[in-house]
Amino acid sequence: MQFTQQTLENVTADLLIVGVSEHQANLSEWNTFTEVFGEQTNTWLKSDDIAVGLKKRTKLPTTLTRVPRILYVGLGNRKHLTPEELRQAFGLVGKEIQQLRLSNFAIWIDSFVTDDITTEDVASIAMEGIVMGHYKMDHYRTSENIPAIYLEEVKFISHAEDVVIRAALEVGEIYGQAVNEARRLVNLPGNILTAPLLADYAKGIAATYDFEIEILTKTELEELGMGAILAVNKGSQEEPRLITMKYQPREEWTNVTAFVGKGVTFDTGGYSLKTKTGIVGMKGDMGGAAAVLGAMRIIGELRPNHNVMAIIGATDNMISGSAFKPDDVITTYSGKTVEILNTDAEGRLVLADAVAYAKQQGASSIIDLATLTGGVITALGYDKTGALTNDEAFYQEFLAATEETNEFTWLMPLTKNDLQRVRKSDIADLNNSPGGDGHMIFGGGFIREFVGDTPWIHLDIAGTSDANAAHDLGPKGGTGVMVRSLATYIMRQTEQEIDI
Repeated sequence: MQFTQQTLENVTADLLIVGVSEHQANLSEWNTFTEVFGEQTNTWLKSDDIAVGLKKRTKLPTTLTRVPRILYVGLGNRKHLTPEELRQAFGLVGKEIQQLRLSNFAIWIDSFVTDDITTEDVASIAMEGIVMGHYKMDHYRTSENIPAIYLEEVKFISHAEDVVIRAALEVGEIYGQAVNEARRLVNLPGNILTAPLLADYAKGIAATYDFEIEILTKTELEELGMGAILAVNKGSQEEPRLITMKYQPREEWTNVTAFVGKGVTFDTGGYSLKTKTGIVGMKGDMGGAAAVLGAMRIIGELRPNHNVMAIIGATDNMISGSAFKPDDVITTYSGKTVEILNTDAEGRLVLADAVAYAKQQGASSIIDLATLTGGVITALGYDKTGALTNDEAFYQEFLAATEETNEFTWLMPLTKNDLQRVRKSDIADLNNSPGGDGHMIFGGGFIREFVGDTPWIHLDIAGTSDANAAHDLGPKGGTGVMVRSLATYIMRQTEQEIDI
């Protein structure tokens, strides 16, 4: 996308986006705006023909051919405006740009600045929100033949330094596009996005950003003894893959943060079969993998000075004569044995081998992400990600990143009693499903058994990975949750290391 700085006096665009709020006439440069676009704007504000309420939008024509339309975006009381409210407002702007089918527009950046939200912040938030709001889900209809419209050029108006605003706009665009890519992956049907094709997608990312990549095939997983992911894959005609990407900007492969994603491309539940309604939507059971891949795109673009590893266990969970079944006992990559009580508790099995491999590959800390349990939805609803950890300081650092991105995360308890129930089996070291009560905790607690003393955070995104309805920042479907938080955590680590 091309970014060009202009002024109110010479701006040329199909649409100009302007922030308006209570007491708008007090805004710096407002007189210049009315001189260029007409004094009637003040009259329209006083008569409420231009709405200033938070996230309200008013589109009006102008008499200037170089800017035929202005979209006024309401900010409410500017003193109380939060970054997330501003991001959502720009998400709605992105939707409007999509509906208007525009490839270029202009933003008066300074009209959105507040005492607490700087010009640079506005630029980054604006592009992040607009790009996310502009996203449209791919479809396979044969009756619709409307070509896609891509955002090509953004003109910005600001008194701030050109290079600073341009850089902030670029960061916002990178974040937004990475989220949209993760959404696209989650929305792809299971017959189109298989485990081998997910691995091919990862290869493309690695090639683009010069990451080291390793793709383990079924034969190699058998040689390594990764019995957990192989058990989940037993009923499938599609081979599994274990994907490892490494980004190493430092000389030594130390202080490595590992992102580990569940990549179950479709989950029937296996012989513990899901209901006819519960099975619909299980193409999105690889939301953890999508989040990891989205975060790696941001890392590849911004090149932070921090070692990062991404590991994805990819397979589907199907039913056949060879599928694993309740009462089976399997041996994991770590050597621990597991009694299978529920074949629909498959994600934790995939992650068990993946986190153990992350440790073997030098992870200093691990964040695993998975659409793991319906229990997290029962406990926290659809708007909160559930978390577990074995290291409070590590979690607090990550929590700061989620607060910056406004991806709400809530820490759940993991007690000795919970772990004892995971370890309860007459014939194996562990069982994979101690019960329906505390299901989210047991799911993460099972993964905890393969982490050891490595600092670890588990994120259950079963409720937040997919939206049941359209929202300010996007349509129904995949949300790309945690893409921004993972990347922001790494960027914050880089800033801390520079400060030291």
